[in-house]
Amino acid sequence: MAATPRRVAMVSMHTSPAEQPGTGDAGGMNVAVLASASSLAERGIEVELLTRATGEPAVTELEPGVTLFELPAGTYGPLDKQSLAAVSDEFGEAVATLAGRKSARYDVIHAHYWLSGIATLPVAIELGLPFVQSFHTLAAMKGRETGALEPERRRHAEAYLATQSTAVIANSAAEATSLIDEVGTPTDRVWVVPPGVDVDLFRPNRTDAGERVRSELGIEAGRPILAVVGRIQPLKDQALALEALAELRAMRGWSPVLVIAGEPTPGDEGYASGLRSLAADLGIADDVRFVGAVQRNRLADLLATATLTLVPSHSETFGIVALESAASGTPVVAFRASGLVESVSDGHSGLLVDSRTPRDWANTIDGLLVDPPALGRLSAGARDYALGFTWAASTSALLDVYQAIIEP
Repeated sequence: MAATPRRVAMVSMHTSPAEQPGTGDAGGMNVAVLASASSLAERGIEVELLTRATGEPAVTELEPGVTLFELPAGTYGPLDKQSLAAVSDEFGEAVATLAGRKSARYDVIHAHYWLSGIATLPVAIELGLPFVQSFHTLAAMKGRETGALEPERRRHAEAYLATQSTAVIANSAAEATSLIDEVGTPTDRVWVVPPGVDVDLFRPNRTDAGERVRSELGIEAGRPILAVVGRIQPLKDQALALEALAELRAMRGWSPVLVIAGEPTPGDEGYASGLRSLAADLGIADDVRFVGAVQRNRLADLLATATLTLVPSHSETFGIVALESAASGTPVVAFRASGLVESVSDGHSGLLVDSRTPRDWANTIDGLLVDPPALGRLSAGARDYALGFTWAASTSALLDVYQAIIEP
């Protein structure tokens, strides 16, 4: 008989699950970790979220059954990922101390991102605990689809974790393929567990959402809105969205308003400032709103109000924003690559673009803007598609993994 865990440690060393997505290193992974923890707690499983403290170490109950532990490692304050790797042993020691409590033994340690893995796999081995690794992004996938070479230490660490973990969770079939073919993960250790979406928060027809968004951003009634949501970094390629908007203006003599929500990842501040310069150079600065990171309720308002959501990322292991937009009844236009072919149902919840040429993106967007019936069909299909990705379903699949590796 499968054993159900009573207490789970979810490790997110480099970014607190409680951080607002779109700030710093916080993004879809933070959403997924916190939502999974909440859903596990609803089933009576105690979850401890372990992250590196950037200030004084603290323990905070986020909700019944979910507790955040901010553990000391290195100096106070934020550290870049290269520096975080150097304090991974110290963080692991803090986790070992926590995990060694006789009255609070973990049934499984689940690490999120490679830094969490290298810090806590030794703890799991020492204590004889099952160890689950979720990477969320893979150096191999990023390198293949962007040409950018990730640090050698990361590539070696991911390969080691992929072979030494009890189980490795992929967010999509695309990530699972990369884990097996490019990273060398044993096939029998890979599990595909797609993330979910909060279909109650992200929904169409949010009361007064359109009026609030248009008033705050100075967008006149009836003017189409294109939304791009996520951390500002070259991987997300917000520049492609700007260039597509400029093509739309050249084609039609007018353009929708492009709303870019998110803040730069540490180290990408230059890219963010370059986007503003690019908008000015393209003559579309008045058609673009840079709104920074937004709270979840405001994001739900934006996605419910937008005409389309654009996901121009070079690579996504899944793409939670695409699901959140779909749940809001807003179709998605995304690049056909990696996990986006699973988070977007082409022709049903949105459209996938095969090229990264701005004119091709502009033509795809324009084709929907001038065809309200087609846009309406995609809007209805988007909500329907998103309803197939609930956090309850995702958590059930996650529990299957835990139960398979915990000895009864």
